Amino acid sequence: MFKNWFPQEALQPGVQPREVWGWALYDFANSGFTTVVITAVFNAYFVGVVAAGADWATLAWTLTLGASSALVMWTMPALGARADARRSKKAWLMVATLGCILGTLALAWCGPGDLVLAVLAVVLANLFFSWGESLIAAFLPELARPDALGRVSGWGWSLGYLGGMLALGLSLAYVLWAQAQGQTAEQFVPVTMVITAVVYALAACCTLAWLKERGAVHGADGAAAQPAHAPRPSWLRTARELLESNEHRSFLWLMGCACAYQAGIAVVIALAAVYAEQAMGFGQTQTMALIFLVNIAAALGAFAFGYFQDHIGHGRALSLTLWGWIAMTLLAVAAQGPGLFWIAAVLAGLCMGSSQSAGRAMAGLLAPAERVAEFYGLWTFATRLAAIVGPITYGLVTWVTAGNHRLAILSTGLFFVIGLLLLRRVKLPLPPVAAVP
Repeated sequence: MFKNWFPQEALQPGVQPREVWGWALYDFANSGFTTVVITAVFNAYFVGVVAAGADWATLAWTLTLGASSALVMWTMPALGARADARRSKKAWLMVATLGCILGTLALAWCGPGDLVLAVLAVVLANLFFSWGESLIAAFLPELARPDALGRVSGWGWSLGYLGGMLALGLSLAYVLWAQAQGQTAEQFVPVTMVITAVVYALAACCTLAWLKERGAVHGADGAAAQPAHAPRPSWLRTARELLESNEHRSFLWLMGCACAYQAGIAVVIALAAVYAEQAMGFGQTQTMALIFLVNIAAALGAFAFGYFQDHIGHGRALSLTLWGWIAMTLLAVAAQGPGLFWIAAVLAGLCMGSSQSAGRAMAGLLAPAERVAEFYGLWTFATRLAAIVGPITYGLVTWVTAGNHRLAILSTGLFFVIGLLLLRRVKLPLPPVAAVP
């Protein structure tokens, strides 16, 4: 069964298809956290119930996510370097997984007035989620051949959206049942946190059981490359080296590109529902349907586009998705009725899965074999910075323009334009040439 899903010609020597299945299932496992906790359920519960709908409630939520992202930015590069030096990516992945699951379960104890507990649980759960997201990405170059990074990354990313829809679907099914029984949000939202944590735990068990710790990318002869050195984990050391070294200049440009376009994606993830309600007049049922549609399109986009990416090249593929994002923002601004907006939503889903998967594959192509977790930590630094910059920019535009959400989403398109410009500076290594006998 595993060989049918993951053909051996796409994998590094010695890698079994079951390992790749376990690796991809981690995307399936952790996506429920972002979908249910960050995007669809707990964010509204935090504002309306925990903070009792106070004027400062939305600000408190965004500041909580911002604080968590700041912690990720500060800790992840050093954690990645430590995982490389000690070949302990899998051990740290276990820590991150357990931490996010326990943090999600802690949210089930949050009720009216439990602001401190909710803030701490969200900060820690999101911190551990981001650690796990970065560490699992660092396994990608060990599993996939350089010419198959796009499709293998797409396999995982598409499964991730399916996992998010599963967790959200189970949660919404319970919510509908609970509402029919006359229960309130204080009663049924905590149960959705337990559902999300259980889905995460069950799927992650497969990852931790099947995925192997190698510590370096396999060479052409199948032997694992040994680390050239064991650097002392230091965020400042790594940042200084990137700025001063020509060797990793393309990775630095890729970080800038990712920070730009991921800021735009962060707006869509965090504020698409707000835009649908405020600018388009969508109700709750339409908004939930919108989230499902975007996730379905994202899963299809990530899976299919991975093959296309390997065929046309990573840079061209990412560039194409960024042009798609620009078109999406223009369609969303122009939409006066639901028809055109639904088209924009489908385009957003297709671009979301493919652009995030493409960026992850490019990072793996540029990361040194002996420092892959450290460089994916830097990649996470860029994406977490984007998660702060994007939504705050959107909020500032709506504040300055007295609530003009159309102008705010139009300004979001500038992030994708900047990403395109920075992408032109990224020079990817040429594919290896077979030796002449």
